[in-house]
Amino acid sequence: MNEYFKKVREYLIDLDFDITYESEDECVFVVSDERSGVSNMVLGCADPILILEQFIFEVKDTSASTYIRLMQKNRDIIHGAFVLDDTGKKVIFRDTLQLENLDFNELEAVFNSLGLLLSEFSNELIELSKH
Repeated sequence: MNEYFKKVREYLIDLDFDITYESEDECVFVVSDERSGVSNMVLGCADPILILEQFIFEVKDTSASTYIRLMQKNRDIIHGAFVLDDTGKKVIFRDTLQLENLDFNELEAVFNSLGLLLSEFSNELIELSKH
């Protein structure tokens, strides 16, 4: 088993995440955790980094004010950031970590950051997704 794949898998199990998909060949996981609001988060090993992406919502109002607010909120995010997909309409939470020295606490911090973001900013995210 790929050493990075094994390490990430063990951490996800220790964090009590539901692994809904995994591929050792691609070194990819899809995980969910209702408690923290994580749903179908994709984790991919692209040596030397682990990429974590969680779809948040699709932008309907593509005015500058929407994107400005997302950029302002990025400042408050402890780990990770809001990014846009290639279309510029899908808002994704994304973080990257070094695989070589990845530890449990570092991975847990990313999930905690996302959970905090979703709990503190949920009403505004819902509003942004409606317009």
